[in-house]
Amino acid sequence: MRIGLLTEGGYPYVSGEARLWCDRLVRGLGQHEFDIYALSRSEQQEDEGWIRLPSQVSRVRTAPLWTADVDGVGYGRRVRRRFAECYGELAAAICAGDALGGAVENASAGVADRFGSALYGLAGLARDEGGLVGALRSETAVRALEHACRAPGALRAARTARVPDLLTVAAQVERALRPLSLDWYEDDGLDSVDLCHATSGGVAALPGLLAHHFSGIPLLLTEYGVQLRAHYLGSREDLEGRVASTPARALLAAFHGRLAAEAYRRATVITPGNTHARRWQERCGADRARIRTVYPGMDASRFSEVGDSGECAADPHTLVWVGRIEPAKDLTSLLHAFAEIRKAEPKARLRIIGAPAEGPEGATYLAHCKALAARLLPYEYGYEADGVHAVGDHPVSFEEIGGPQAPTLPEAYAAGALVVLSSVVEGFPISLVEAMFSGRATVSTDVGAVVEVIGGTGLVVPPRNPQALAEACVALLRDPERRSRLGAAARARALELFTVEQNITAFHGIYLEILSRCPARRVVVGASGEPLPFALPAEAHVPGRRWPEPGTRPAARRPGPTWAAGPPVRGASAVPGAPVPVGEGAW
Repeated sequence: MRIGLLTEGGYPYVSGEARLWCDRLVRGLGQHEFDIYALSRSEQQEDEGWIRLPSQVSRVRTAPLWTADVDGVGYGRRVRRRFAECYGELAAAICAGDALGGAVENASAGVADRFGSALYGLAGLARDEGGLVGALRSETAVRALEHACRAPGALRAARTARVPDLLTVAAQVERALRPLSLDWYEDDGLDSVDLCHATSGGVAALPGLLAHHFSGIPLLLTEYGVQLRAHYLGSREDLEGRVASTPARALLAAFHGRLAAEAYRRATVITPGNTHARRWQERCGADRARIRTVYPGMDASRFSEVGDSGECAADPHTLVWVGRIEPAKDLTSLLHAFAEIRKAEPKARLRIIGAPAEGPEGATYLAHCKALAARLLPYEYGYEADGVHAVGDHPVSFEEIGGPQAPTLPEAYAAGALVVLSSVVEGFPISLVEAMFSGRATVSTDVGAVVEVIGGTGLVVPPRNPQALAEACVALLRDPERRSRLGAAARARALELFTVEQNITAFHGIYLEILSRCPARRVVVGASGEPLPFALPAEAHVPGRRWPEPGTRPAARRPGPTWAAGPPVRGASAVPGAPVPVGEGAW
């Protein structure tokens, strides 16, 4: 099977999102052939290069989202009219609805069809006449947006949009629609694959939508982090980093909501990473019958030594928190809870292990947490110097992975008998799964996919409730046998559900299921002139060897792998046979 793997800001680049699970998926499915179509997010990401690609990657084609030169394509009057009609329909579909929720969650079939028709109309225009960059930035586009905002029944928040707001929206819509202008959809591009697999929603799925529209290629959409949700949480800035206005945010949220709904509507199968993501998809119109939950695969082997040893080497009075230090993790509530824990268990200690989030906000929040810890909890007075009590260690420590006390991540989890998660916002809790691999009992807040991940092998409390968090921690600190039972059950659950092996097996089955339900696109004819329906099975080759076509003799295999070059001229195809740049420490 030939898979077109669609990525945005990740694989095969050294830096970015989802590169690790994509690499494991490609390496684990060596019986298939992969073509990678990657959208990059920054010049720095492209300059850092790619990770080393396995031999089953036939080629890589890349295009930048972070820059686009005006293509210089001049449209005649007829084509300009065609563009104005398509973009006007797109703008009208974006602005339709009485409120943001109405525009996204309860969109009528008519509005969804209107958005899809306009989107594919623009794609057809780009294929017939050339790129859309200049047109999407033009005054025609801004005027179409303005007309849609002033139309009866438009979004309430968008009715007050001014020219600067419309310019912001037009610029961001142009950026999101840059895949429409790519040459990926014909001439042995995505039209030649058996299946498109988009590794995230949003812009990454757009090439798959066009391949499905132009060539009937089935689309598999995987979301481990719902792109629409991420946009809602982070859509407060424009492309220049300025705070976007309320009308601009409303219009952009509606656009991304329509795009997500179109991807869910056209995808053959949708694979969320957990039930939390699945609920988002269903509220945006995804058909429940086409959804298959596939949990992320994580490397359990690195935690095997810690998990097998249990709590033997752990301090029975130490609680461990591991993660990125930012306000969403609510360390403030954790510190207030620990102050109550210390009153009940004076020997208890808390180790906060992790680096602050990037930017000034992360450093400020870390400083706030340290000041709060010093205020809530006194220093220990554990020794004397010349008859005077001296200040010793603080019961709360802030550390980073790689330090003397926690040189590796498994050793961080091994340091304590109990792992705590105090988040108020969480998607799939990776640190919780790592704690489960390590055989540790956990106390977590009920957010995101926490309950689904834990499944009865840990204690769960309401978020922003320090008293409940403290009581659950004290209960486990005082009951080592219960801690041990929960830790063992958590490890068994994680090994069953969250390993790389289960992830690869699940996608292997889904690939075969999709292909078995799609019509054959490549017909092989026998010597008699009759078609051979089973001449090209879904798994037509094994690692390192391809089966010969019917009626042909096997050709001599060329030595060495045949992956594509990296990184090529921006927006162009990679050249097969050229050397591959390798990113150190990428996997």
